[in-house]
Amino acid sequence: MSAMVLEEPGAQLVFQSLDLPIPGKNEIRILIEACGVCRTDLHIMDGELIHPRLPLILGHEIVGRVDALGIEVTNFYLGQRVGVPWLGHSCGRCAYCQTARENLCDDPLFTGYTRDGGYATHTIADASYSFPLPENIAPENLAPLLCAGLIGWRTLKLAGDVRTIGIYGFGAAAHIVAQVALHKGMRVHAFVRPGDDAAVQFALSLGVTTAQDSNQPPPEFLDAALIFAPVGSLVPIALAATKKGGSVICGGIHMSEIPAFDYALLWEERKLLSVANLTRQDAEEFLAFAEKYHFDMRITRYPLLKANEATQDLRAGRIQGAAVLMPQI
Repeated sequence: MSAMVLEEPGAQLVFQSLDLPIPGKNEIRILIEACGVCRTDLHIMDGELIHPRLPLILGHEIVGRVDALGIEVTNFYLGQRVGVPWLGHSCGRCAYCQTARENLCDDPLFTGYTRDGGYATHTIADASYSFPLPENIAPENLAPLLCAGLIGWRTLKLAGDVRTIGIYGFGAAAHIVAQVALHKGMRVHAFVRPGDDAAVQFALSLGVTTAQDSNQPPPEFLDAALIFAPVGSLVPIALAATKKGGSVICGGIHMSEIPAFDYALLWEERKLLSVANLTRQDAEEFLAFAEKYHFDMRITRYPLLKANEATQDLRAGRIQGAAVLMPQI
């Protein structure tokens, strides 16, 4: 098999030819069709997420076909299309797993972080944390659903029963969750990096109610603000834009330092929350929704050998929508 490998934080990914892995008990081997490039991958590459498995194959938005079955795998068949998300395994024993909160597991494994991921032609995944995927959607359109889509879904769920939302940072997750919210009849206001006219037009092309610079107040107060940009200074801005009793939900796994802010921004029962990982129930709910509604996915495709170019383009903000590696091209 071939893979782009991270040997140490701060380094470029290196192309390597590796032995084809053999699936163990309750594992499947997957021939990868597509793997999304996520901002979390940048946080791992930059050392902002500590203690990755090294050397490491990044990538946790994996779409492919079952290529080999380990013993005791009964829920998949050879050739079946499957998806593998960020949560690669949970212990099933801790207090969180025992109370339907496996996203907070004390002893988890994460795809493309503490176990090898999808910047490769093949990968091994836990069959219990993999999901069947439809045949009638292109693999590159499915890949971003496995993290950007799932995190957006969970972030919106935490907002509760709301009618008006603001989305801060309009990248891969935002361009999916905006469409979820619109399908649910919500008004959606997009907030982008100041001066990024392309992002404004991108958001408007997806049908959001308004789109504007993130340092501007919204045209109406928000029931909830969803923050996907890893920029801590957006937190007080979003709180100021939110109604009494509303929520600000931070959907990223890493964020720059949040500046001090006056208590008045939080008062009147506003809530500040974070999203951590996902559960298998989230995946089942969201993938069923996605198959029914078919999102307008904006994808930039890269061959596996151009994984470094893909991460650089994502870091520089040159991608509208999602970047996806296509290992078979």
